[in-house]
This record gives sequence, structure tokens and C-alpha cells, in this order.
Amino acid sequence: MNTQDMHRAITARAPDARARHAHAVNGLGGAAVPPTQASRRTSTAVQQPVLQPHVDSARYAKCIEVSKRIRWDIDRDVIRHREFDFTKKFLPDGLSFVDKLSFLGADEHRLLSQIQGRSYANIFGLVERYIGVKILEVSRDHWLGDQTALEALVRFTDEELKHQEMFRRIETMIGAGMPAGYSFLPRPNDVASVVLAKSTWSVLALTCLIELFTQAHYRASIEPDSELSPLFKDVFLFHWKEESQHAILDELEWVRENAKLTAQARDAAVDDLIALVGAVDGILRAQSAADTHYFVEICGRAMTAAEVETVKTTVLAAYRWQYIVSGVQIPRFGELLNGMITPAQAARIGAALAPIIA
Repeated sequence: MNTQDMHRAITARAPDARARHAHAVNGLGGAAVPPTQASRRTSTAVQQPVLQPHVDSARYAKCIEVSKRIRWDIDRDVIRHREFDFTKKFLPDGLSFVDKLSFLGADEHRLLSQIQGRSYANIFGLVERYIGVKILEVSRDHWLGDQTALEALVRFTDEELKHQEMFRRIETMIGAGMPAGYSFLPRPNDVASVVLAKSTWSVLALTCLIELFTQAHYRASIEPDSELSPLFKDVFLFHWKEESQHAILDELEWVRENAKLTAQARDAAVDDLIALVGAVDGILRAQSAADTHYFVEICGRAMTAAEVETVKTTVLAAYRWQYIVSGVQIPRFGELLNGMITPAQAARIGAALAPIIA
């Protein structure tokens, strides 16, 4: 996963109709929270009692209340003894871009949607590996502080572990219904190790981006489409329910982390965020190529070199839209990020994103 090759430009069109994703997330109110300092006199992993700054316990408490109310079970609520319907698409056209491939037939559109949906689910399982670890890590500031905040973050982590299990099971179920030859390339632990080596500010920024676009995708594209496999649709309904609370907690912790940083540390964290976006793009480029190869192998007809290249370019554009572009276009993410960084830092981020968004 080479973060430097994020500068390689591959055209990824994002039609105006897809701009509605940027407005599909409710505003998440954010209050800046002052920093905390761990005592340096302890030789154990447990922090010593220190004076805690104000923490908005009410917002953490609300997340706990909602978490308890919407709590769901994989078998009882999501799967319910069902299988995936392979006569239907998995991802809607607004996420898969298959409607842009006019030379493909309806069956081929459906197949490519299912392949993309399989990777879409796998990538969520991938990123949730590092998210759970990071949330456990940031919760330490609350160990001997606000116990409501601590409970909210522990619940967050528990739900992320459940999501990982769900996506592992989904992969097994989808794999049983599709031809052999599919390959999901990134390894969760390897990716998590790279991400977690970066600054907490940058990791929380990336996490907040992911949680926000999760909501936008479901509400703007998945929920309204009645032609998707019902089980696939329900997977992301229940995922969305819990991720809605996670986005609020991401924001609270990101703002709190931001308040700890010096100007120099924040500038370095911006570079870390740019590197993480480049790493994500590297994953997307590799997986889009693998998924294109799989599609060409199993679609049942010979394709010209030009058609293969068009499919590959379109799948990459779709994956970039799903995991980068649709997120950075969400107004709330822009408000949060721009409230923390300088114009020069914003320009650096914009320059890094330019070849991905182009």
C-alpha cells in the first residue's frame, strides 16, 4: 500500500445527480472540548487521576440511550434465515456506476453490482478492524474521568466488533453463491497497523469521514432502491442504525483531540491525513483492478480490450466515489475539518485530493 502514488491521476466522474449524497447526513452538533493530559508519573497503562476538562456528558449519554434502544442481533434481526437474492443487484447504480457502462447488458450490470457489493461489504469489515482499536485507545482519557463518555466508547467498540463478525459472515454467504475466483486483496491487520501508526487526529478524521458517508450512502442510495437484494439492503440498514451514533462520538473525540495539539503537531497530523487518504486510494485501485479481472473472467463472453479498460476505469471511479469523494463532499465533514486547519493546510489537502476527484 504505497501512499505516494495517490498523485496518479485516473479520471473518476461524479455526476451531478450524485451530489445528493453530500446532503444526506443530518447535522451533527459539535462542541469543542479542551484537552486532557495523562499523568507521566505512572509506570502502568492506567492513567492517574487528573483534573478533567468539561465533557459534554449529555451527548455521550444520548448515544448510550440510542445504542440500547436500537441494539440488534445478526441472526435474529439481520439474516433471519435468509439468503442473498442473486436475481437482484446488491449496490444501487448511484454507488456502483454500472449504469455508465452502456455496452453491458442488464445481467452484466447486475453481476458487476454484486461483485462491487461484495467488496463494499468487505471494505467496511476491513476499516472496522482499526476503528475498534483506535476507539479503545482514545477511551483511556475517560478511564478515571467521565464514566458516561467511557461507556459510550466501550459500546462503540463492542458494536464495531459485531459489525466485523457480520461482514465476515456476509462474505461467506455471498461467496457460496458466486463463482470461484474472487479475491479481496487487503489484509485487515496489515491495514490496521499502517493506519494506527499515524497520529490520533488523522485517524479520527478518517474515521469521522467513513462514519458520515456510511449514513449518506444508505439514506441517499440504498434505502430508496426497491430493486436491491432484500438481505443486502437490510445489512446496511442495521449497520447504518449504529453508525449514526458512532459518527457523533467520532466528532466529539476528534474535536477533543484537536484541542490537545500544538500548531506544529496539527500540521504534521494534516500530512498524516493526506497519507491515509493516499493509502485508501491505493487499496481502491488494487481492489478495483482485481474486481474488474474477476468480472471479465465470469461474465460469460469475450470483451474487447477497450471494454475491459472502460470497466476498470469505471469501477475505480465508483470505489473512489464510495470511499473518498462522497465523504469529503459532505458539508458537516468540511465544516469540522476547516474549523481545525489553516488555509494553507486546506490547500495541501485539496492538492492531494485533486487527482482522485478529477
